[in-house]
Amino acid sequence: MERAEAYGFSGALSGAFLLSCLLFAAVSRRQRGPYMDEVFHVPQAQAYCHGRFLQWDPMITTLPGLYLLSVGVVKPAAWLLGWTGSVVCSVGMLRFINLLFSAGNFYLLYLLLFKIHQKNKKKKSLKRMDEEEKSEYYVFINRNLSVSGYLVRWLLPSV
Repeated sequence: MERAEAYGFSGALSGAFLLSCLLFAAVSRRQRGPYMDEVFHVPQAQAYCHGRFLQWDPMITTLPGLYLLSVGVVKPAAWLLGWTGSVVCSVGMLRFINLLFSAGNFYLLYLLLFKIHQKNKKKKSLKRMDEEEKSEYYVFINRNLSVSGYLVRWLLPSV
């Protein structure tokens, strides 16, 4: 990754994360409890946080990956920071996990765009190489045709 590109990505990621944090703070201030589909997902995530992995809400149709990852992030953070009680698996903490995942998604999007951009560069270089090969081929054909023309004129002067 070039230095300018790295600075650009760092700036874009920082800006996106800052904007996401501001939106997170505004939503969390206005809506402290679960809303919309959080009514189903927050209790399920909290059950996983408390180690009840066999409990499942039949209204949920998604796989338990986010709940497992939330436990994998929240529990070590709570242990390191000494958090206990309702803070560990609160609605705000679970929303914050989504905020972290949004930063990860931004990075994955960057990697995909970088990979696509690299493929386009390769295609352009291949096209350029093909054009160079074509021009060399045309020069080769023209030289041979010229030589052939001279030979034909020399062998068949009446033509």
